[in-house]
Amino acid sequence: MRTFVLPCLVNFGISILAGQQPRGNTPSQPAIVASPEVAADRHVTFRILAPKASEVSLIGEFVQGSKSLTKDNNGLWSVTVGPIAPEMYHYNFVVDGVRIIDPGNPRLKTGSTPNTLMSILDVHGDHPRFFDAQTVEHGEIRTIWYQSKSLNALRRVNVYTPPGYDQARQNRYPVLYLLHGANLDETAWTRFGRVNLILDNLLAAGKVQSFIVVMPFGYGVASDTMPQASGGPSQNTILFGRDLLEDLIPLIESRYRVSTSRDQRAIVGLSMGGGQALGIGLSHVELFSYVGGFSAALRPAEFEKTFASIIGDPSATNKKLHLLWIGCGTEDSLFPAAKSFSEFLDQHNIKHTFHTSGGAHTFMVWRNYLNELAPLLFSNNEATSSR
Repeated sequence: MRTFVLPCLVNFGISILAGQQPRGNTPSQPAIVASPEVAADRHVTFRILAPKASEVSLIGEFVQGSKSLTKDNNGLWSVTVGPIAPEMYHYNFVVDGVRIIDPGNPRLKTGSTPNTLMSILDVHGDHPRFFDAQTVEHGEIRTIWYQSKSLNALRRVNVYTPPGYDQARQNRYPVLYLLHGANLDETAWTRFGRVNLILDNLLAAGKVQSFIVVMPFGYGVASDTMPQASGGPSQNTILFGRDLLEDLIPLIESRYRVSTSRDQRAIVGLSMGGGQALGIGLSHVELFSYVGGFSAALRPAEFEKTFASIIGDPSATNKKLHLLWIGCGTEDSLFPAAKSFSEFLDQHNIKHTFHTSGGAHTFMVWRNYLNELAPLLFSNNEATSSR
C-alpha cells in the first residue's frame, strides 16, 4: 500500500476542496458528498467521489480487514457498514492502492509524522460515554513553550489543571506525567485520549482526586530525524529522559503548584511512551511512586539491563512503588512483550498489576485504561498537600 500524498488525489478525480458530486448534467450545481453519514441505528455510510479510480476500499478500527466500495454511474463510491458500537474510531480510504483520508470529513487524527493521518468516525449511543463532554465543571489545557537546556531546543508541553485550580491557591497537587506514542505529539492525549474530559467526569463522580497532568513532546529530537539523529528508540528515550528530568520537571514545579514529593508524582505512557514511562520511572523510583505502561514498547532481550536497578533489591523496590500497572490488549502486537515483562517482574518478586483486555493498538483501549487507572493514582495520599 502506498503512502498518502495529498496531490495524488487529483489522479482519481477526487475533489478535495469541495468534496462535491455533479448533479445530473449540470456540474455547476454541485451536491455535497456526505461522509461519513451515521444513521439512527448506527449503520454508517461512507462515500467518496473518485470517477477515475478503479478500486476503492475502506479500512478502519470498526471493520475486519477492509470493505470494498461500490461505484455508481457518476463516479461516486459508497459502502454501508454496521451497526457500529458507540466509540471514536479512525479510518482511511484506499484508492487504487493509495491510503488517503476521507475528503468529506474535516475531523482528522494528526501527529508528528504523516503516518498518523487518518479520518475520525465518532459514533454516539443513547447515553454519554465516559470520555464525552458532560455538564460538569471542567479543567483547563494550557500550552507552554520552553527552552530545553539539556537538548538545546525549543519544546512544547501541554498541562491539564483540574477545576478550581486557580482559586485554590493554598493547595499543592499531585502530578501525572503522561506520555504519548510514536508518530504523535503532546496534543495526542487531549485530542484522541480525551484525558481532560475523562478526569473532569471522574472528578464530578467523586472517583478521583484532583491532580495535574503534564503531557510533553515525547521525542528527544524532531521525530522525522529521530532514527538518523538519535541512534534509534533507545537513544531517543535517553534524550527524552534527560529533558524530562533536568528541564521539564523543574519547570513544572516552578510554574505550577505541584507537590515535590515522590509520593505524589506518577509517570504513565502508551506505546513508545509506555516504554519510556517504564524505563524512566522504574530507573528513578526515588522520583516516581506510580508507574504505568499501556501497550508499552518493550524489548524482552533488554529487560535485565533496562530494569537492573529494581530487581537488585525487590523488597526495597516494592516499598517505594505504590503502584506498577501494565496493561495491554490481547489483539495488540505488543501483547507478547507485555506478558513477558509481567513474567519477568514475577520472577524477580516485583509487585505489579498486569491488566489484560480485548483490543488492539488503539486509543479505544488506552482511553479505557486511563479511566481505570486514574482512580488508583495517589489513592494513598491526600488530594492536596503543602509539600
